[in-house]
Amino acid sequence: MTPLIHVAPKVLAGIMNRFSLKLMQTWVGLGSRFLPFADAATADLPLGRLLRLSLFQVTVGMALVLLVGTLNRVMIVELDVPASLVGVMIALPLLFAPFRALIGFKSDVHQSALGWRRVPFIFRGTMVQFGGLAIMPFALLVLSGGGEAARFPLWVGHVGAGVAFLLVGAGLHTVQTIGLALATDLAPPESQPKVVGLMYVMLLTGMIVSAFAFGAALAEFSPLRLVQVIQACAVITLVLNSVAAWKQEGRNAARRNPARRQPSFRESWDSFAEGGHAVRRLLAVGFGTMGFSMADVLLEPYGGQVLHLSVGATTSLTATLAGGGLFGLALASRVLSRGADPFRMASYGVLTGVPAFALVIAAAPYHAPELFAVGTLLIGFGAGLFGHGTLTATMNLAPRSQVGLALGAWGAAQAVAAGLAIAFGGILRDVVASSQIQGLFGNATGYMAVYALEILLLLWTLITMAPLMRQSFGVSPRRSDALT
Repeated sequence: MTPLIHVAPKVLAGIMNRFSLKLMQTWVGLGSRFLPFADAATADLPLGRLLRLSLFQVTVGMALVLLVGTLNRVMIVELDVPASLVGVMIALPLLFAPFRALIGFKSDVHQSALGWRRVPFIFRGTMVQFGGLAIMPFALLVLSGGGEAARFPLWVGHVGAGVAFLLVGAGLHTVQTIGLALATDLAPPESQPKVVGLMYVMLLTGMIVSAFAFGAALAEFSPLRLVQVIQACAVITLVLNSVAAWKQEGRNAARRNPARRQPSFRESWDSFAEGGHAVRRLLAVGFGTMGFSMADVLLEPYGGQVLHLSVGATTSLTATLAGGGLFGLALASRVLSRGADPFRMASYGVLTGVPAFALVIAAAPYHAPELFAVGTLLIGFGAGLFGHGTLTATMNLAPRSQVGLALGAWGAAQAVAAGLAIAFGGILRDVVASSQIQGLFGNATGYMAVYALEILLLLWTLITMAPLMRQSFGVSPRRSDALT
């Protein structure tokens, strides 16, 4: 008879294996039920691989928080750089944004000796983004005017910061466009919109984590501490993007044949733009993005100058904004998966944004940081509904052979609108602040003028989207070459 001491470990191991299997099945079930877009995973594209691929969105979110959140507050309040100049710097990626559609198209038809089409563009974008983050600390040291940097004229800091912002923007635009296209390539057609949605959940997650990390690191602000934060962002960007792209795209021998005829960009664009109110769709994306984005460069300075919040407190507002967006994406995913009209969902987001900006305006005369926080949360929530609705509409109408072009066009409309809105918002704030109108609400007047204009832009977005609701997504069947 086998001694009991030898049998007991085997029995215990069997029990533990069954328990582990049951626990894993329960965890997967909970993930599919509660994690937004977790059901996008398939046998060929498991959730682990999908989450690893989505790491590129974490670095994009980190860069956005750094540029739009932390650095604009520091440059305006601590370094005393005019808000108009900061707005123009943050809007410099606008110069590259229109090329997102072209970059997406190039990746669709790219011929590579290694048989890749998406991965080379991801690594190029990563290196450009890394270069911008490497230049940025030196520019900010010059702007601070401390130590050895004091011997350089101030314009050197302005030029260096502008170049750094441009490179970071160009890199993140390239990485995001091609990364989303690669994610869509890897997923089966029926899961592609959910995969793209998961990518944006990871973007917001990256923004939330980065916002809290930056807030904690800069609780006691100093130029040296800021430089260390930026250097850490550069290293993290390089590492995470490399891990995200590792062994994700298979090598295809057909992509090594340079003699194969590829359509021109004009031919592909004409095919993409035909039918379905394509121009109106992009205009709706642009107007809505302007309505939600004009305050991006001003939310943290508004909290610092008007409501007298600390750097850590205003940086945490970026996490609040991203958290609202995460809730909006989750709700939109649940509703749209039941067949709801994506543009109607986008209109609900716009309707949420109108009272949200009204709350932000009301926070100044009542000196109520609580109203400011609630308004910021609702702005993120409305933007999440709007972004998911317009993205779903774009993906539903995109030909399968033009995934990169479709995502590039959608991203270009968003980026151009956001860049124009951010630049104009900073200029409008400075113009109003320097005029006699400022006497109405003190230093809050310039900010409040921008928020009021955003309300008007959101109302105009509703008018633009009205003909789109149910016209392209009613009872008409999807094309055979559609993504889903």
